[in-house]
Amino acid sequence: MRRRESYLHEPIEDVRVSSSMSIGDLISAYEKIHGFMAGHLARAVKMLRECLKSSDLRVLSFTANLVATGLRGVFSQLISSNTFNLVVTTCGSIDHDIARSSGGVYYKGFFEADDVELNDVGIHRLGNVFIPVENYGPIIEKQVYSVLDSLDRSREWGIYEVLWEIGKEITDDNSILRSAEKTKTPIIVPGYLDGAFGTALFTYTQTHKDIKINPMKDEEVMANSFFTAKKAAALIIGGGISKHHSIWWAQFRGGFDCVVYLTTAVEYDGSLSGAHPREAITWGKIKPNAGHVVVYGDATILLPLIAAAIVEEFKS
Repeated sequence: MRRRESYLHEPIEDVRVSSSMSIGDLISAYEKIHGFMAGHLARAVKMLRECLKSSDLRVLSFTANLVATGLRGVFSQLISSNTFNLVVTTCGSIDHDIARSSGGVYYKGFFEADDVELNDVGIHRLGNVFIPVENYGPIIEKQVYSVLDSLDRSREWGIYEVLWEIGKEITDDNSILRSAEKTKTPIIVPGYLDGAFGTALFTYTQTHKDIKINPMKDEEVMANSFFTAKKAAALIIGGGISKHHSIWWAQFRGGFDCVVYLTTAVEYDGSLSGAHPREAITWGKIKPNAGHVVVYGDATILLPLIAAAIVEEFKS
């Protein structure tokens, strides 16, 4: 049994805040506040600041819903600054990025909208984000077809390479694909068929049999990245296939050395989305001695704080 004193070594501190506080000051305040997720957020920032600088493989994993929000610019910033050098995400992230980069405007909405009425007037609802029908599917198909038309037929193309080619055509600095192409950061989409991009890819290949798409090239990128990494760190936002594909490949090098989960999913139902890093240890996806922390909360609120803190630290 541990001695009582070993539990009582760092007291909670009261804080006062002001509009002039820097992000660093605010994170320090969260560390003093400690309860309840405040302490976890402060630990996450501290951990990422330390391990990203010493890691040659820095994985950013996130789900598509976030790209429909203003966080798209934050993701682009994290890629363009080389804070992360490998991205794992879902097909919807590609859809939203292409649509918004091509003039498709998304609008502020509300959760309580009449969905039957929205359907009648041609508006998709994603939470409290409103997306005009014409600003989604048709725009994505047109852009994907245009890029596929230009691809060299004499070679095979990985999905990540197709995404780089799309990024070359984009002029929007907030585009994830543009930032990835400029920094040559691979964007791996294990579920690339599960969205408008994948459907456009499928329909195009039905009438253009000469194009060669090989998703195994994306898996080669994952294998080479993890097998050669001396130290691997990750910020995993949300769950699902993007989270699992990231930690799945980590197991082949003995696991991540450092990982932060940002989520709203709970673990009691046994889902992968809610599973904690300690569970991943049993699968060899995270090293037993790895630094890890789970921050519960809405990524649209928490990620800007984390990103502001780690981007500046990484630059320095």
